[in-house]
Amino acid sequence: MAQDNNNNNKKTLKRWVPLEANPEVWNEIVHKCGVDPSWNYVDVYGFDPELLAMIPRPVQAIIFLFPITEAYEKFKAEEEAHLIKCGQYISPDVVFFKQTISNACGMIALLHSVGSNDDEIIDPGLFNDIISQAKNASIEERVELLENSDELASVHEAAAYDGQTVAPDREDSIDLHFICFIEVDQHLYELDGRKAFPINHGKCTDLVKDAAKVMRKYMERDPDETHFSAIALCKTEE
Repeated sequence: MAQDNNNNNKKTLKRWVPLEANPEVWNEIVHKCGVDPSWNYVDVYGFDPELLAMIPRPVQAIIFLFPITEAYEKFKAEEEAHLIKCGQYISPDVVFFKQTISNACGMIALLHSVGSNDDEIIDPGLFNDIISQAKNASIEERVELLENSDELASVHEAAAYDGQTVAPDREDSIDLHFICFIEVDQHLYELDGRKAFPINHGKCTDLVKDAAKVMRKYMERDPDETHFSAIALCKTEE
């Protein structure tokens, strides 16, 4: 699922059918697009330490699904203003995609989960082609790259109708959003296509535990909301 990204562009906004938060569907997408089959997405059953410990290791990324609320939008604006004023270090190895296609946040999260550490898990295929082109491109050029990829749109379209639930209409207003947490150069990064840039959350000693701390803060900002879940990309086969 996904949510529209603020976009001042006058060109027609593209709309995709939202992806279901279903690891089986996501695994089919990424393996078809060149990700090593030994790496798979698995459900995260909760954010308590004993449940996080059940996630197979090693973990490449954590994808977080949460509701877009007034609290999220307020914090997002305050965070952006603070970081623009104070600055932050972003590793050049972080590959960040801005979301301009409505309901595409699931696919953006998939690309974010593999894009910055792609040498370890990606074989030749669509994702390798996209990420290779994106590495030396600007944020705006990456936007064009995704918007103009008919193959990526086709893969997304097929997967959107392959879940366990009936796919919503592409014109529906969806208030759930996927983001991704990764570790690059021993720092925890939050990659949210609705934000202007990646967020560096500081030193990372354990991706799962450190990402969980940030996810819990999302939940604390919206204590009345219940639609929070996560999926981990991990190595499940030798």
